[in-house]
Order: sequence, then structure tokens, then C-alpha cells
Amino acid sequence: MIARRVVSSVVQRQVKYVEPVDPGNARDTVAAVYEQAADEFRLVVPPVLLHSPSPPALAAYWTLMREPLIAAGRSSRLAKEAVATAVSVVTICPYCADMHSIGLGELADAGDADAILADRLADVTDPDIRELAGWARGAHLVGTAELPAGYAAARPELVGVLVAMHYLTRMVNVFLSNFLLPPGLSPTGRRRLKQGVGALLGPLLRRSSPPGRAVPLLPEAALRADAAWALGNDTVAAGVARAYAALDAGGERSLPPGVRALVTERLAGWTGEDTGLSRQWCEDLVAALPLAERAAGRLALLTALASYQVDGEVVDEFRRPDPDDRRLVEATAWASFAAARRIGARHVSH
Repeated sequence: MIARRVVSSVVQRQVKYVEPVDPGNARDTVAAVYEQAADEFRLVVPPVLLHSPSPPALAAYWTLMREPLIAAGRSSRLAKEAVATAVSVVTICPYCADMHSIGLGELADAGDADAILADRLADVTDPDIRELAGWARGAHLVGTAELPAGYAAARPELVGVLVAMHYLTRMVNVFLSNFLLPPGLSPTGRRRLKQGVGALLGPLLRRSSPPGRAVPLLPEAALRADAAWALGNDTVAAGVARAYAALDAGGERSLPPGVRALVTERLAGWTGEDTGLSRQWCEDLVAALPLAERAAGRLALLTALASYQVDGEVVDEFRRPDPDDRRLVEATAWASFAAARRIGARHVSH
């Protein structure tokens, strides 16, 4: 029990900017999500903790992630982890890339996992994994290739993983450290640690988790037209509909209408391209906002389109008029969701 409390304390300290709800003090929705997460991962992991200041955002994240990725369905966990790893690479999220490449390496060839992690898809030896990772690597771009034909029956799950990971990697880039594994490890030490973590996760990755467990965490909602990719899997569709509604409502609470309109307009013209290292594009856009809304606009735009560039200065400026943790989580969750939602919409008509 003491060891578990120590581990929990260390994990909580990985979260930046907000104070997570301690598992020992969790109530209602937060307690329910924590219980499910601990069952699935043996620990309330940092991506869960960072959402905890906002119970609706926490439930939305967990539902959006669990039902496509963790729950048993028509796609293997191997295929889902390949998609998750490839998305983590393209969104420049080393933390998520480490986590999901460990899972992928435990379920498949470790060399293939390392090749995806290094963005060397040509070196992936398994042709099915290479094709699926290649799809996920470019699935955020306008005119992207269709999901490989062999996975058509699992479209709701695999596009669901794609959308969930484009959401989560943005949130992780804002709130967590850059690396899951210590960056100073030697290549040999890193490989051994990944093998050890993979062995611990193996039974969880291979077990069959029942679908639908997260869906009742949120009230019923209608599926949006831009989430019609979820049709064909009733559980994924129900979870996505509820998560979309909760994240939208959080954005309405935490961000001014003008900021949400600005982000939505920018995403409407976004073809999936990287914004580059300069933030001038962001400054040019927020200049059109009232002075009092520019910090919120800057945080939302960077979270949606260049989350790896969100730093303490951007966060502090947003928090200055209102330091409420829930507002920060809901603002960034909405912006992350807006980008992920836009990517999902590109896979509706395929």
C-alpha cells in the first residue's frame, strides 16, 4: 500500500500547470474514471490525471480513448497500437510515442516498433503493419489515402484511435513532460527498460476488455455529421457522440465565442500542414481579437496546430485573469478536440 501511494505521488508530479485530483480524494465521475483506468492500466496514468480538474473533460477523454483503443472489437490491439504510435510521431509527442511503441513492440516485432518510432516506415518488415502505420502517418492530411481495404470492417475503431490520439497527443504535449522514459538512458538501457515495461503491460494488452464500459459516464447525445466515421460500431458511435458534446460544452464555458470562431475558421483552411517553428502565424491571427481575448486565442491556436510550442509563458498569460484549473483543462481540451475532430471529418466519406 505504501509503495502504491509513492508511485501515485510520483506520477501526479509529472503533470504540469494543474493540480490533479488525488485518487484517494476522487468522487463521482472522477472516481469512476480512475477506477476504470486503474483496472485497464494498473495505475491512474498521467494522461488521466491531467484531465481530472474537469470531470466532463476527463470522462470525454476516457470515453474517446477507451472505446476505440482498449475495448475488444473487430481490430486487433496490435493494429491499434500501430496507429497510435504513428500518430504520436507525426504530432511530435515523444511521451505518447514511447508509450505506444512499447505496447507495439510487446505485441509485434520490436524492430518494427522502433522503425515506426524513428519514422522509418520503409524499414518495417511486417507489410500489414507498414501499410497501416503509413495510413495513420498521413491520415491528418487533406487528400489522404483511404484506410487499407483489409481493415474496412474495423473503420470505426481505427479512425476512432486516430481521432483520440490526435486529441490526446496535443493534451500531453501541453501538460506532461516530453519523455516517458528518462532521456539520459544509453541505447542499451533504453531498450532494456522498454522491454521491462512491455513485459508488465503484456497481459493488459492481450486481454479482452468489454466494450461500452466508459459510455455511461456521459449523458446521451446525438452523433454529429462530422463523426459519421463511427457508424458501424454502436459502442464507438455512442461514446464519440457523448464525448464530442462534452468537449464542445467545455469550450463554450472556457473560451470566448470569438476565440472559438477564430480557431474553427483557421482549421477550416488547414490541410494538415505543420506550422513550422515560428509562431508569427499565430500572432497574426490573434491580432484580430480584442486585447483581453488574445491570450486565450494564442493558447487555443497553438494547442490545436502546434501543441509542442505551448510553454509556461503561454499558459501563465491565459491563466492571469482566471487561474482556475478547470478552465485551463477545458480550453485546451476543446482546442485539441477541434483539431482532432477536423481530422476525423476527413474520413467520413471514404
